[in-house]
Amino acid sequence: MVEASEWLAIQQVVDRLKQSYPAVSGDTVATVVHHDHARFDGRPIRDFVPLFVERSARQELRKTTG
Repeated sequence: MVEASEWLAIQQVVDRLKQSYPAVSGDTVATVVHHDHARFDGRPIRDFVPLFVERSARQELRKTTG
């Protein structure tokens, strides 16, 4: 189960990436982040999940924006 603090951290990732990639729609940014976050479902250690999600999402968004 994902704790509220992790959900908050993931929302903060979405907000940061929306600011970093204004040319990408907010819905697209949120979709990329939530897709990356879903890869960690069922994993027991959750401490660094938001960090990993942000790194992966940034790479994906860089590809999108060129």
